[in-house]
Parts: sequence; structure tokens; C-alpha cells
Amino acid sequence: MSESVPLPTPGFNKSLRVEARSDRLTGDAGFVVLRQILDNTRAVDTVAAGIADPRDPAHVTHSLPELLRTQLLLKAQGWGRGSDADDLRNDPAICLAAADARGPGAADRPLPSQPTLSRLLGVLAAPAHRRALGDGLIALAGARLRASRRGHRHRRLTIDIDGLPIPVHGQQPGSAWNGHYRERIYYPLIAACAETGDMLGAVLRPGNAGAAEGADSFIRAVVDRAEAELCQVALVRMDAGFPGEPLLADLERNGTPYVARLRGNAVLDRLAAPFLRRPRGRRPAKPRHWCREVSYQAGSWSRVRRVVLVVKERSDDRQLEHFFLVTSIAAAERDADSLLALYRQRGTAEGHLGELMDVLDPALSSTPRPNRRHAGQPVRPAAADRDPAAAAAAAAAAAEAFGRNEAQLLLHLLAYELAHVARHALETVTGTGWSLKRTRRAMLNVGGRLIRSGRRLILAIEAGCAGLWDRVWRRIQQWPWAPAAP
Repeated sequence: MSESVPLPTPGFNKSLRVEARSDRLTGDAGFVVLRQILDNTRAVDTVAAGIADPRDPAHVTHSLPELLRTQLLLKAQGWGRGSDADDLRNDPAICLAAADARGPGAADRPLPSQPTLSRLLGVLAAPAHRRALGDGLIALAGARLRASRRGHRHRRLTIDIDGLPIPVHGQQPGSAWNGHYRERIYYPLIAACAETGDMLGAVLRPGNAGAAEGADSFIRAVVDRAEAELCQVALVRMDAGFPGEPLLADLERNGTPYVARLRGNAVLDRLAAPFLRRPRGRRPAKPRHWCREVSYQAGSWSRVRRVVLVVKERSDDRQLEHFFLVTSIAAAERDADSLLALYRQRGTAEGHLGELMDVLDPALSSTPRPNRRHAGQPVRPAAADRDPAAAAAAAAAAAEAFGRNEAQLLLHLLAYELAHVARHALETVTGTGWSLKRTRRAMLNVGGRLIRSGRRLILAIEAGCAGLWDRVWRRIQQWPWAPAAP
């Protein structure tokens, strides 16, 4: 029997005794479920294959896959802060789930320390390694989608592109005050799949970046990856600010359909004027809208494109509201009302981004921290305007910190996708919708006790969770985790 240490007795019930025991206990038994998902999808292998580990093998204690698993498992379970790795260093469930080793000894190996995981971010900051994280994200989403469709890709999926304001509390390189959000932020672009809830890619941008800054190359890369891994045709849906000639022409050359909102201007307002009249009769109690097809070519556009005017009427508004949509989809395929309905489904993707921020709460806090003392003496930084070498070093440090923050963002998206696989399995076996927060509480944040029996380990979990665990585990194992069918 394990040794116990008595703690103070609660006053409300003298029959209750609180003890601290040396038993191997965990409050997050779901770590082992997430590890099984990582192994089935091979997401960590995909990322690790694209990373050149710069460490000396003679001094490596934890392999690169172990470090990646630790980061993803901690974030997926809600332990996203740097110190959480030290707090959970001997938790038996995550020690088992993160380790390369097999057998009972895996539970006795502590997690990597917080400084070790911090150095991993320095490795992942390299541009090629950030691309490897992006490849792992799309591979994880593709594995989940194909598994749920017996190894086949979707015919068509919609990719939503949107900016995601991430507040920061410091002077992180690239962060800036954003007047629209009225706080200091990063403003990354995120690509998500509205129909399935999967995260498909991200690129970090300064807090004062324009809506379309960096969008062309990012969207092109996401579409190429999606059509290789997820679907045969990817439809791109965007808000106002994104539709510029280079991007629209590139999508049209590739045969990628799109629908996007246009920013208003004087020319568009003149085109809309004849249609901004209320129909005769009493105003309806419920809001209504009507659409009109118009012919329009912006000054920067190479040709005339299909544009749809949407006029909105509310009973309590004095003036009619209106906006324009531009699309490459022919009217014979989708009429104006159907196109508007398609565009309005952007709200679903915005809900997924809100869930990402609410549940994972990505913190992007990396910043250059130069040595303040050297050989016992304070170091006075050289003025960059008088020392080109100091300016170059400061710029390199800022670029590395920016890269670390983008790597951190991609790790959070990978963690979201990992938890999303568990959520989808839960929805499949129960036939109802689940939020990520509720999925964590019901299946992942489960208490357990690790018992060693000879050469075997037994993870005993709460009996009330056993039935759900069994059904979800069987579903995960039954899915055909196979390459995409042609």
C-alpha cells in the first residue's frame, strides 16, 4: 500500500479525511487517446521528416518526435503555458503518451523541461521548419477527412480565409497597435474548412497588416495543399479587402472557384443607386433582402467579372444597406440568392476560429532578450544607428522571435486539429454535436491511476467514463487510416 501524508481535516464533515499518496495519479487520462490519434494519423512523423535537428546526438535526451508530441499533447489538453511542462513533468499519462519508448519504463521517464521545449521553438522558427508544421497540419486534417470517408477525398470543400486578431502584452517583434481592434495584436491569416471544422493553415502577420497583405501566396499554397490532400476542388471564400487582381486572376487560371465581398467605392455606389428603393407596400416585420446582377470591372482588374449587389432592408432602418459580392461561379451554376447563402456560411468558419481562441488561447510571447550582463559587468546595447553590426544583429533577433511566434501559432493549430479528431469520433458514436470544451471535460480531462502489474501497466479510469471511452476508442481504431484513394 502506498505511503500517505495526512492533510488538514475539513470542518464541514469530520468523517472526511484528505491524504496525499505516492500513487501515480493523473487528471488527464485523455493524453493516451490523443497519442493514439497521433500514431494513427502519423502527423508527428510528417512534421519531423521536414525538420533538420541541429542538436548533437551525443547530448540528446529527448528525440524530436518526443518534443513535438509533448508540445501538441499539452496544448490540446489546455496546458499551453511554458511552465505547464514542469508542473506535469511526472504525470504518468502524458509521460506514457509523449515517449518513444515502449514498455512499463516509459511511464518513469519525465517530460522534457520547459527550457528544452523553449529551445525546440528556436529550431522550429526556421522558415523550412515552419513549412513542415504547415505540412503536418494539412496532413492531419487530410487523414481525418479520408478516414471518415473510408479513404476517399471529398469532391468539394470550402476554404474560408480570414484574419484573426491575437492580443499580445508586450513589445513582441511585429506586433502593433490596431486601431480597429483597439489593442496591440498580431494579425495572422487563418485558413479553415467551414463544412468540417478543420484548420488548414496560418501565416503570422504584423498587427497593423492590411487585410490582403501576404494573402496571395498564402491562399495559393493552401489551395494546392487542400487539393492534394483533402478534396478534388477547393472553393475559396473571403471577406472584403482580399479580392485583388493578382489573387483573382491566379485563382481563375487554376480553375479554383471563389466568392468574396468587395469593398465599397464611388463607382459601386453609383451602380447600386437605381436598386436602393424600397418595394411598395408596408415594411415587413422581418428583415428581407434582394439581389441584382451587375456588370463591373475595377480599374485594376484585367476583365469584367460577375458581381452581385445585395440590398438589405430592416424594419427599423431609415436607409437600405447594401454590399457587393464578386465570384467566378457562373450564374447558371448558382443564382444570386444561392450565392449569397453560400457567402453567409462564413459565420460557421468564424465560429471555429472563436473556438480556437476560447479553448486553446494561443499566447504568442517570444521576444528577443539580449544579455544584460557579461563577465560580471552590465552590457550597454550599442545604438543601432551608429553600429550597422548591432542593427543587423537586432534585426536577426527580431526575425527569429517573429518566427518562434509563428511556429507557436502553428503548433496551436495542430493541437486544435488533434482535439478535433477526438471530437469528431465522439460526435460519430453519440450522434450529437460536441464543442471542444465539452469534449475535453467528458473524455480527455478524466481522472486515472497508473498501476504496475509485473511487466504491464494498467491505467484505471473513472468507471463512469469507461463506456464512452470504449466506443470512441473502437471508432478511432476502426477508421481506415490509409493514403488518399485516387
